[in-house]
Amino acid sequence: MRVLVVEDEKRLAESLQWGLESEGYAVDLAYDGIEGLHRAQEHPYQVIVLDIMLPGLNGYKVCERLRALGNTTPILMLTAKNGEYDEAEALDTGADDFLSKPFSYVVLTARLRALTRRGRVAAVTMLEFGDLVLDPAKHKVRRAGQAVTLTSKEFAVLECLMRHNGAVVTKQDILDEVWDMAYQGDPNIVEVYVSALRRKLDTPFGRHTIATVRGTGYRLADDD
Repeated sequence: MRVLVVEDEKRLAESLQWGLESEGYAVDLAYDGIEGLHRAQEHPYQVIVLDIMLPGLNGYKVCERLRALGNTTPILMLTAKNGEYDEAEALDTGADDFLSKPFSYVVLTARLRALTRRGRVAAVTMLEFGDLVLDPAKHKVRRAGQAVTLTSKEFAVLECLMRHNGAVVTKQDILDEVWDMAYQGDPNIVEVYVSALRRKLDTPFGRHTIATVRGTGYRLADDD
């Protein structure tokens, strides 16, 4: 899941990035409203964490402009302020949720999970492909009724493939969705995670679900 954090307090922004990435999120940072607005328009995000008090453009303006442009990405607004009028203005400009600083990290991540669940247009609670079942909300995977333990990145790669439901997904598509834009490493890292998924999901069950499309990427395929 890819998240944009727009926060001018660099220590807080980097702390959020570290915490969210440790849970498997891909996190991009912007330190002012103008940069945040640009990134939100240029890249697909599952959710945006947006501070209100920002240089360049404040969070209200960023949110208002995104909604005017037709961007429906769920937005969670952060502010050091506290009061019903600030919350009302955040919601009136198009924010989906509101959290006052200082906030609990546990509450923040719970709010993000709730927003991404609500923000999925298809509102799919469970993803299924044959006997492979992935639960995004509970972060669990089962194959043939048996639980399979995946790392956060493995889970994110599998979710990306399952959301395309058998369509071909390029390596770049997977990188864009699962890794943040600061990633400058070898794009073949995707092959490493696909191989790990095959070892955990295919080999023990005698399946060949994750197929390579030579020169293009990967897709989920029925064994038959």
